[in-house]
This record gives sequence, C-alpha cells and structure tokens, in this order.
Amino acid sequence: MGETADGEIQAGRVEPLVIVGIYNTGKARIREYTPTKVPRLGGGRADRYGKFLLEEVMPFVHREYRVEDGPWHTGIGGSSLGGLVSLYLGMSRPDVFGKIAALSPSVWWNQRVIHKFAERVPLQSRPRIWLDIGTREGPRIVEDVERYRDVLLNRGWQYERDLHFERVEGAEHNELAWRQRVAPFLRFLYPVS
Repeated sequence: MGETADGEIQAGRVEPLVIVGIYNTGKARIREYTPTKVPRLGGGRADRYGKFLLEEVMPFVHREYRVEDGPWHTGIGGSSLGGLVSLYLGMSRPDVFGKIAALSPSVWWNQRVIHKFAERVPLQSRPRIWLDIGTREGPRIVEDVERYRDVLLNRGWQYERDLHFERVEGAEHNELAWRQRVAPFLRFLYPVS
C-alpha cells in the first residue's frame, strides 16, 4: 500500500496523504468489524471499533503528523470484513469520513444488514465511495455487492462523481487481488486537484 501510494504521489496522480494501517486481530476481527451480532458467529462491535478510531487513533495522528482536517481529507477503507466496517463507519459518520474504499466488502453479513442500513441512514453529505468485487469470489457475493451498489445509486450517488463500482473479472478474495486495486482506488478517492 505504501509503495503504491508513494509511486502514485510521485507521479502526480494522487495528492499527498498519510495512510494509517491498523493490524486486525485475526479471528476476533469478526467481533470488531461487524455492525450487528449474529447468534453463531458473534460480532456486533463495529461501533466500539469506530470509537477507538475516533477517540484514540485519529487524535494521535493529528497530534503527531501534519494532516489536514475534515471529511474531504479523511477516508476509511478495507477489504472483506474491513470493507464492511469501512462502509458502516463511513456512512455513519460522513462528517468525519468523506471517502470510503470498500474492496470486496462482506455485505452478506447478517442477511445483508448493511443494505438496510444504507437505505435508512440519514445523510447530510454523501461520502465518495470506491466499491469493487472480484468475479471469482462467489456468484452470490458478486450479486450482493451489486445490490449494495444499487442501494447507493437509489440514495443519490452518481457513477464516477461520488461512486466508482468495479466488477473485477477473474479476481479472487485475497490480498493479491486487492493489491492490484490500490492505485485505482487512490486515484479515484484522492485525485490531484
């Protein structure tokens, strides 16, 4: 991520930015990255994770680094369950996060609860969203992400203005596939003005 960002910044395609990577807690990531609890799987601590980001991580970054404040300079992103929590927190707090990168997000969680959330959440502003899915991640998963895209379009997002959707042919659900999408999502979310 860092090498790709540096290359894009040096080439003048992406504005300079600070990327903060937070290591996930392995199997406990299901608890942290999901907005609701499911009987067999657990989960439901996304709000607590959001509080950690807002009250601990972001104040540290602002104290230690020269960063611009405000939602149009602040993004959140992740893949799989990290994409799910990024959509949830980004849509919950558009006053903080003006940009969301959701690579192969697990929108299937708890009978697609994030679809219902996106249909109802009050929005003062719409974050700019990169949304993608690989075609080798499973047919139902592709369909679920496309349905989530449609929810966003029905809520007023517009292609290439504040929503980029990509169905990546042949891409699987893994870091190698997501790595290839870093430069494109950085260019969409943080273009040089």
